[in-house]
Amino acid sequence: MTAFVQTSEAEWFRPYKTKIALISWFRYIAAMFKVITFNANGIRSAARKGFYDWVLKQNADVICLQETRAQMQNIHDEIFYPEGYFSFFSNPLKKGYSGVGIYCKRKPDNLVTELGFELADEEGRYLQVDFGKLSIASIYIPSGTSGEARQALKMHFLKEYTEILRRQLAEKRQFIICGDVNIVHKEIDIKNWKSNQKNSGCLPEERAWLDLIFEQVGWVDAFRVVNKKPDQYTWWSHFGRAYERNVGWRIDYQIVSSNLKNKIKSAEIYKEQKFSDHAPVIIQYEL
Repeated sequence: MTAFVQTSEAEWFRPYKTKIALISWFRYIAAMFKVITFNANGIRSAARKGFYDWVLKQNADVICLQETRAQMQNIHDEIFYPEGYFSFFSNPLKKGYSGVGIYCKRKPDNLVTELGFELADEEGRYLQVDFGKLSIASIYIPSGTSGEARQALKMHFLKEYTEILRRQLAEKRQFIICGDVNIVHKEIDIKNWKSNQKNSGCLPEERAWLDLIFEQVGWVDAFRVVNKKPDQYTWWSHFGRAYERNVGWRIDYQIVSSNLKNKIKSAEIYKEQKFSDHAPVIIQYEL
């Protein structure tokens, strides 16, 4: 006679349940895609302040840089080419000015180095890598703080770029556009809202451009999808101890196509170390 011992479902299923949980967890980890954007305000300056030591600890999939201020074809120090990453740069014609870069763990299927209009391409303000149906770009939109002429060029850039953004959405690809946009969007994005209404970066016509991009064209401010907190800034003036007092502006973005909105899992601004007058913006996606 064979004895039959009845076992509760919880007891016999427990080891299998643990295995299923572990498998689900590893799949979750594997699916996370970490993207960092950072205005270095000089790539060599950021390196001296420990930026690349920090990068190696982040295990990010893609890192987008703006304002490298370097002719990278002439810089061969291995610190600027982190191990485990493919490195790409768009260099400006003018030395020590502008410039963008992208580090990525996976070799891209395609590389785009131009937007197609002079102001962007001669100043090295755009770079894009494509992985299958996903495109990630690093962009540095001009500042208008140096005067009326430069502000006019900034508005020209925004006009030209709007049509490109429309075309990109029409491609039905997944886009993550990382960069220093040099514009705050809402009152929550700047400490001193009222006193900056006449200053470049907070002008009504500039903020109206972001309204257009987000509310009409169909792009998404990835940070604000998952982080609604106030006092979340990415740039601080050198004056009046602005960094220590957190009197800042949120002008660095990850702007995504609407088909990625539900893929955004977390967003943060890294302030524990200061590598520049900007802070890195870190966003994780489930891709």
